Amino acid sequence: MTRLQLHPDSPWLLALLAAMVALGPLSVDMYLPAMPHMLTALNTDIWHMHLTLSTYLTGFAIFHLACGPLADRFGRKPILIGGTLLFVAASIGCSLSTTVDELLVYRFIQGIGACVGPTLARAVARDVFGPTRAARALSLIAMLMALAPAVAPTMGSILLLWLPWQIVFIFLAIYGATMIVLIQIFLAESLPLPQSLHPVSIARNYAQLFWNRTFMTATFASGFVYAGLLAYLSSSSFVYIDMLGVPLPYFGFIFLTSVAGYMLGSALSARLSRSYDSEHIVLLGALLAASATGSMWLGSHWLPHSILVLVLPMMFYSTGIGFVLPNAMAIALRNFPHIAGTASALLGFIQMSLSASATALVGIYLADTPAPMLNFMLLITLLALILSMALYLGRATTKH
Repeated sequence: MTRLQLHPDSPWLLALLAAMVALGPLSVDMYLPAMPHMLTALNTDIWHMHLTLSTYLTGFAIFHLACGPLADRFGRKPILIGGTLLFVAASIGCSLSTTVDELLVYRFIQGIGACVGPTLARAVARDVFGPTRAARALSLIAMLMALAPAVAPTMGSILLLWLPWQIVFIFLAIYGATMIVLIQIFLAESLPLPQSLHPVSIARNYAQLFWNRTFMTATFASGFVYAGLLAYLSSSSFVYIDMLGVPLPYFGFIFLTSVAGYMLGSALSARLSRSYDSEHIVLLGALLAASATGSMWLGSHWLPHSILVLVLPMMFYSTGIGFVLPNAMAIALRNFPHIAGTASALLGFIQMSLSASATALVGIYLADTPAPMLNFMLLITLLALILSMALYLGRATTKH
């Protein structure tokens, strides 16, 4: 390890991994306030604006299938740098788009590049911290990473008061270029043993993951909870600004309660992971998320024009996500140290495929009421709760 590269015990390593993971949320959250402006500027409609997120998530999902095996063969660092370079180029392309069709193409490419940060940050955490410490490390990374969605919508709203919507993508390009420099200087390669890129070997690794009940249950439990969040985020600017009349400068502040909940959940998750199995914490998080969506669904029927019936339950939903995501990842990666990159990639592929489908589906039906968003969120979090209970019961059976 060179003098500048971060030691595994350095808190700055967690900060760097969090900054890598934040590449994904920033690409989603920062342009949310701009969506109504972009709808007008690009002469399009709500469904096509939802597609700009769905297309990004589709690219994000698909490249996971190649990203993991490539990182298990050539190392985490070169794939991180190459993918982030692609992200920077696509962000510049987004800023130069003059039609929604051009924007969709560049958002797809941007998703391909963005997927390397979150995917390989998880793999590096598994490489460095091992099967037991990984849950706590991922929780701390999630807590630090929550700073991105905390400031992104607010920053986007403020910038849009003086500058056109393109500034969002210019900022993302600058952020990506900065990450390339930091990864090159400070991140040590953590690949334990190179794996074969032979198609048969890759197929065997993916088959091993697909047929592992614990891996698939944990992956879909976290994927459903995350898809519920993305359904909310993709609809939020239209729900709050267009339907509920929230002024643009205040739109970003709505997310502060959700971010506070996510940071609280991640911090508590890191503390609880010292005393409880990840399965216990995932179940608690899924219960919180399902209770929150149930409250939102009921509240919207009683007080259809209230902002608080959406904002306050989302704080508890976000707390639940802080419990579910890092611990479900740790469970999924627990038994696969030799193919952590491939396992993390398949987890991300399934998670983002569910999210891309969720945003596209909600976008079809969203018009003048939040009901399509809330109906979908309630259904999908109940599915996550069922899977989380299966994880918990499966762990209890194994112990006995």
